[in-house]
Amino acid sequence: MTESMIIQLIAVNCRYSHSCLALFYVRQQLERHLPKARSRVRQFTINDPYYSTLLRISTPETTAFFFSVYIWNHAYLHRLLTDLHQLRPQTPIVLGGPQALVLREALNFQPTVVDGEIEGVKAGFYTDLQEGRLQTDYQCTPGSPFRSPYKRDDFCRQLKNRNIYYESSRGCPFSCSYCLSSVGRGVVNRDLQETRKELTAILRHQPQIIRFVDRTFNADSGRALAIWQFLSASHAESPATSFHFEIAPGLFNEEMFKFLEGLPAGLFQFEIGIQSTNHETLKAVNRVMDLERTSANIRRLTAMANIHLHIDLILGLPHDTRQTFGRSLNDVFALSPHHIQMGLLKVLPGTAIHRRRHEFGFTAAALPPYEILATKWLEDKELGRLFWLGECLEAFHNNRFFTTFFNYLRQSGEDIFRFVSELSEFCQRQGFFQLARTQKLLTETLVDFTARHPRAALIKEVLLYDWLRAGGRTPPPCLPADMKGARDYLWHHLPDEVEGLFNRRQRHAFFKKTIFQRFSTKTLKLAGHNVDSVDSTRFEAHAAFLPRTTGLLRHQEIRVIL
Repeated sequence: MTESMIIQLIAVNCRYSHSCLALFYVRQQLERHLPKARSRVRQFTINDPYYSTLLRISTPETTAFFFSVYIWNHAYLHRLLTDLHQLRPQTPIVLGGPQALVLREALNFQPTVVDGEIEGVKAGFYTDLQEGRLQTDYQCTPGSPFRSPYKRDDFCRQLKNRNIYYESSRGCPFSCSYCLSSVGRGVVNRDLQETRKELTAILRHQPQIIRFVDRTFNADSGRALAIWQFLSASHAESPATSFHFEIAPGLFNEEMFKFLEGLPAGLFQFEIGIQSTNHETLKAVNRVMDLERTSANIRRLTAMANIHLHIDLILGLPHDTRQTFGRSLNDVFALSPHHIQMGLLKVLPGTAIHRRRHEFGFTAAALPPYEILATKWLEDKELGRLFWLGECLEAFHNNRFFTTFFNYLRQSGEDIFRFVSELSEFCQRQGFFQLARTQKLLTETLVDFTARHPRAALIKEVLLYDWLRAGGRTPPPCLPADMKGARDYLWHHLPDEVEGLFNRRQRHAFFKKTIFQRFSTKTLKLAGHNVDSVDSTRFEAHAAFLPRTTGLLRHQEIRVIL
């Protein structure tokens, strides 16, 4: 009977801050078709203790279990479902998600699989569920209407302190051969007015971040701009909320740039899939992109300094050698993004690239997430070297600690691919990757690695500037500093009042709270300060690191005292 149905909708996420949008959609449809049944979304992580998770799930009163299956939770669910079936062999288990069919093939029993978007499953599925006669397969009609699946209570319970995922459209206009989105065709957009209404309801709860899962958010530039304008106008009501989008910068127009220039720092985050700048590689994976226009538009976004830019590269694509991948990394680094992610290619079953795996000489992991192990152009040893290079880039570049240092490498014309390759080999010899990646360890490693560099003294000074800029107070011994001497000098030489810093009554408190250090004008110029008025015979000036943060990366506010 429907009245006694208790349905568990179970998500196993990568980490606690994530949430599973799909199961909220499932709950919505269950309530629509089986209004008297009780369904509950329960969220766990792949890092949760296994046995306690199994005990919490396998309650005997449950009528059916629903799971959403992805490459990141496949292994955990394989074990969990095997044991759950042994404990509750008569209770139906329903799987959905991109890895549902693959997981079922690996199990020693046959759970039900709903293949596709839950809104597109026929009504017979709910009748079969209610009457206890579920079949093994249910196909869904693509392109069915959908609406936000969230309830008011979700934000103070299921979604409290988690990322909020929202889709204003489904599908992707592109057909990249490595992506499961390429299997379907076309894009379905939510009604714009309905989208605004749904977002208004979410923003009332002031979440920390809303992540739009639209595969290419700005595929329709006019629609994207309308949503951005709405979110910007809503900022006053939810000032703590930021918004993440996957975008294609090559599709931007002047109206979009004009709007984005006026945004407050940190309101928007853009994730940009470059993947490769090797034309032969892009052609092989059916990725359509105007690299010249894309690069120019990313430079414009970077110059605004108000939007966090995350650029993806994929390691192990067809025709990519060590040399071509190195050029891609150099090309992307030159654009000055805040984050560069080097992800291994996932050879996903069902994709076009999987069907051509023999042609490309692919060796990939047999189990999810199906990472590439070798290609016709990269043997396994070389691919491994590039993987550790990516780990090194993640550790040193993708944080807020060394922005001036990497700006120095960029301005000095350093080959970043060669630099990070050598740094990666150095880190492996030092056992770096087995240690906690603190700012102190990262800084000490860079000092040691660059000790024989022709401009080692300047690099040390740049790293000291970055240490203080990121909020560090007492630098490690490897960074010579004389902050007390700088403070004492300025105490005796600055007037009783300095406009914009302190007046006569505030002078003592200012010196007590502020950190001071003398730097060369070369370092200060690298950091973006105008020091043209410095006495040409001194070649140095003092920097005051104020006790407040500013800008996109929340660095210390700095005043140069000439």
